[in-house]
Amino acid sequence: MSAPENWRFETKQIHAGAAPDPVTKARATPIYQTTSYVFDNADHAANLFALAEFGNIYTRIQNPTQDVLEQRLAALEGGTGALALASGQAAATFAVLNIAQAGDHIVSSSSIYGGTYNLFKYSLAKLGIEVTFVENQDDAEEWRRAVRPNTKLLFAETIGNPKINILDIRLVADVAHEAGVPLIVDNTIATPYLIRPFEHGADIVVHSVTKFLGGHGTTIGGAIIDGGSFAWSQNVEKFPGLTEPDESYHGASYTTAVGDGLAYIIKARVQLLRDLGSAISPQSAWNLLQGVETLSLRIERHVQNAQEIAEWLDNHDDIASVNYSGLPSSPWYAAANRYAPKGVGAVLSFELKGGVEAGREFVNSLSLFSHLANIGDVRSLVIHPASTTHSQLTPEQQLTAGVTPGLVRLSVGLENIDDLKADLEQAFAAARRVSEAARA
Repeated sequence: MSAPENWRFETKQIHAGAAPDPVTKARATPIYQTTSYVFDNADHAANLFALAEFGNIYTRIQNPTQDVLEQRLAALEGGTGALALASGQAAATFAVLNIAQAGDHIVSSSSIYGGTYNLFKYSLAKLGIEVTFVENQDDAEEWRRAVRPNTKLLFAETIGNPKINILDIRLVADVAHEAGVPLIVDNTIATPYLIRPFEHGADIVVHSVTKFLGGHGTTIGGAIIDGGSFAWSQNVEKFPGLTEPDESYHGASYTTAVGDGLAYIIKARVQLLRDLGSAISPQSAWNLLQGVETLSLRIERHVQNAQEIAEWLDNHDDIASVNYSGLPSSPWYAAANRYAPKGVGAVLSFELKGGVEAGREFVNSLSLFSHLANIGDVRSLVIHPASTTHSQLTPEQQLTAGVTPGLVRLSVGLENIDDLKADLEQAFAAARRVSEAARA
């Protein structure tokens, strides 16, 4: 058999991290539904707790089913290690708390998911971590101006939600590295099949595995993937939590114990996950593995459908504007061709000419598109971000995130394209009737 490091993406998504069960010889990864694991002897137990060897201690920290998911995601992103968590929100939280604490500062693009914006703006502030939002993420100087001596990281989404803008990863990574801090990116919408953040300078990747990686709208999960490239040990003063002895872990220094390539992800597991407990269940990890195995096939169809829908909407009389970086009219079309040559995913947004009331009627009139708060499902989904996913933000904050009052977001599924267009068209007709009645 060929070496795993030489496998191509489609092979990795099926085989990476997995092997036949050593006891039963089961080919599919089993669900290891257990809380804890027997130690071989006292020395084995002591070595596991001292990070002298890797293995299973307690499912809150690590589980064999979870381990396969983590290895597979790390392989697909091209990272050195991964940590699976209970949700994408937990992943974003851990990614920051792993290197920032009270008195520290982070810099984030404003063009991010509303839940992440809320986390950064309000919840982290309660923990003493301040955030500066960059409104124009394409402007390197705005990022530079936002950096302070106590800044610990830069954060952005590779494809913004719901603006669908493509991050210039290399530009922002260069700014981050000039400042001696890592770039953390959320790669949820793109998945590693469409955008490869580590190849362009990003240091840490987070995912809501709930979305396209899982793909079926059945299971909540998140993940952090370590690119293994950031030299924590060369930035001791900025990252003492990784480089200096951890009193909560027998005085271990993570960079000394496992090196720069794994220090970040190991600390997140044995310190944050140990103490905060946002563990993914074995059943959830198994469910998500099933989705990952068909990722490339699904994404190809998602992109095909979304591109056709975006082009159709862009020429539709009822549409004021369309946000989709796969359109030549998009300001991020060049960036899309550079970073996402296989396509820019399945999420798009648009503004109806009839305004908010027309938008409400449009959403209410859809039947094939499901009206719910999610993306990344095999089914097509629709939502009005201003009143739902981004409703915690002020009107001013919504606008900086690309959310206008009449914006409608679609997550285009795998259905027949003609059926999707027919559903949209009848909803446009209903919205048009509302607009015409208002003018009468």
